[in-house]
Amino acid sequence: MAALRKIARRTFLVGSVAVAGGVVFGVRSYNARLENPLTARLGTGEAALTPYVKISAHRITIITPRAEMGQGIHTTLAAMVAEELDVELSDIRTEHGPPSSAYYNGGVVEEGYPFPATDMGAVAEFARAQRDIPAVFLSYQITGGSTSTHDGYEKMRAAGAVARETLKLAASARTGLPAATLTTQAGAVILPNGQKIPYTDLAMDAAAIDPPRTPELRPKADWRILGKSQDRLDVVDKSTGAAIYASDIRLPGMRFGAVRRNPYVRGDLATFDATEALAMPGIDAVVDIGNGVVVVAETTWAAMQALDAIEYEWKNPSLPRDTEGHFDVLARAFIPENLDSRQRDDGDVEAAFEGADIIEAEYRVPYLAHATLEPMSAATWLDGDTLRIWTGTQGPTVARREAAKAAGLEEDAVELTTTLLGGGFGRRGEMDFVQIAAKVAVALPDVPILVTYPREEDMSRGPYRPASIGRFRAAVTDGQLTAVDISSTSPSIFRGITERGGSPAPIPDFVPDFTISQALWDQPYGIENYRASAYRSPDLLPASFWRSVGASQNAFFHECMMDEIAVAAGRDPVEMRLGLITDDPSRRVLEAVAEMSDWGVARGPDRALGVAFSLCFSAPTAQVVEVMQTPNGLKVTQAWVAVDVGVALDPRNLDAQLISGVNFGLGAAIGEKITVTDGMVDQSNYHDYPPMRMYQSPIIHTLILENAPHIRGIGEPGTPAAAPALANAVFALTGQRIRTLPLGDSIPFI
Repeated sequence: MAALRKIARRTFLVGSVAVAGGVVFGVRSYNARLENPLTARLGTGEAALTPYVKISAHRITIITPRAEMGQGIHTTLAAMVAEELDVELSDIRTEHGPPSSAYYNGGVVEEGYPFPATDMGAVAEFARAQRDIPAVFLSYQITGGSTSTHDGYEKMRAAGAVARETLKLAASARTGLPAATLTTQAGAVILPNGQKIPYTDLAMDAAAIDPPRTPELRPKADWRILGKSQDRLDVVDKSTGAAIYASDIRLPGMRFGAVRRNPYVRGDLATFDATEALAMPGIDAVVDIGNGVVVVAETTWAAMQALDAIEYEWKNPSLPRDTEGHFDVLARAFIPENLDSRQRDDGDVEAAFEGADIIEAEYRVPYLAHATLEPMSAATWLDGDTLRIWTGTQGPTVARREAAKAAGLEEDAVELTTTLLGGGFGRRGEMDFVQIAAKVAVALPDVPILVTYPREEDMSRGPYRPASIGRFRAAVTDGQLTAVDISSTSPSIFRGITERGGSPAPIPDFVPDFTISQALWDQPYGIENYRASAYRSPDLLPASFWRSVGASQNAFFHECMMDEIAVAAGRDPVEMRLGLITDDPSRRVLEAVAEMSDWGVARGPDRALGVAFSLCFSAPTAQVVEVMQTPNGLKVTQAWVAVDVGVALDPRNLDAQLISGVNFGLGAAIGEKITVTDGMVDQSNYHDYPPMRMYQSPIIHTLILENAPHIRGIGEPGTPAAAPALANAVFALTGQRIRTLPLGDSIPFI
């Protein structure tokens, strides 16, 4: 095997990924060149053919630019590259990409467009084709919004194809044979006589060759890996404890920090007395972080105990003192001055209400915590002039920027390594834990420190899925729905995350916050008179991205509304929705879930079904939930869910993510809430913030469809329809229309 030197492709042609089809093609293939971020990190004998493929004399590594937080994306992204590169998944390993614009996520840009996902017109498609331009310039290296799959679908396969063809050119140069006579298989170039030259032998030769433009990608009919269920690449390490999360980082001489912030959320620290804490054994320092302190000690437990020995004087912010006060602020927010957006205003709603039977109602949802299983943590080490950070983050470029600002350093003085994430759900898109860890590193230079949030710290300080109120009026005439006026309000996630430093770029207040209106205005119901309004309330508790974001509350508002309308009109809820839906893939998921669940077949007096639909992150999803009356309360017995992802790359992982999303949504609907008393959050841990337990989880039946025109992700679409489907099932069984979550506050569940 040839000895390899250290060499790397310096740039990667972004425009090599082309989209077929007329004007879209011509504009999409611009010639932006990005520095290959692997160049500075290569070891001796390694070559990087693109930012996504690294080959040494011993192995092939695929760089997966999105965070692996349990959703299986590393396996799916690696499969995209492996498919075109002609390697087996069992023969490669994966790594998180370093912070770099080269790992931009164009898919996340699409979600903010003012076009519904069902709009396939030329303007909407043109805008989608431009998504990568702002993503590159703003360094949108973000994992979120179920965008990893559809962002990487062409980009990652193209990276594999370019690497494959470059390796063939290297083999051609070495053997003198025309490249057209060479093929590839199982990590090797195959010569016409059957001789195999492993990629690991050719990598250094290939690294010296200019890569070709992206060859035509293989059609679906020729796929060997994609479209089939794969064993997760991380399952062995995660099952045996070998997987490394931020909380597992250990360095020579490492010390351990624990965080305590103001229990009056959004308040600062006035003064503190750490005399007693500093006298405790094993305590190194107490670091003032502005709104709290970090104790650094020889163990995390010692640091946590010392936090309790400190006397604090907190500043109390001017927020409502209790939960009722927070909802009073929300209830007063439905005024023209607070109108954030009105992205749908069809027909003449007010005229349609005249003389019609009007039904109206108000719905409420609480603050929710992310409750990640791995506590929030980051390891830091100010090593001379370099700040080294190891953390699980959904935004590496933003994390590096925020660490540099907190430490008072230039960005190029910060080296950030993304570890595995023990659950994210949006929480690790925030940067507070990185900012705090960087401040502690500066306070104790040359000392490696692992800073950890105690569970109670994260649960009781946030940030949270915002509390929200939804209101609707609807007109029904002769059993037909003739008008809808629906609105919702919540604090702005955009404003909060900009203030906290979690946004790739500042988002000015005049830009509508699509998270307030998400899944409210863009649902594919063909209602002639339809108005959807989003109101931005004053800031309350810190509002953040939570799995499925605005759809998590707006689907509850919208689909419970549709159920109330069906009851008022004397219509079957499925039949009425099918009569209104104008999008064919959306109609098919609803038809499928009705067939799967035997909708319309009597269940007996102790059981009932509820249905809901949600178009969330461009993936139409329909759910039916069955509840059963028991002597001790309601039990959720079964759930059926159908979703259309356009192209199903890994059916088993899609199935797993749907089941996860349904359980996540049902758990929140039944029992999760964050409440406020005397200005402080009441909940602190899993004992008083109960996610769904295993015995509560229903049997979940899934179906993946492929009728949609674009490929879509699945991390979040399974969640939004769960709550309204459950609430509608409760109404069907008990006649009790519960309009406030969690449902368990109004009726007992087992």
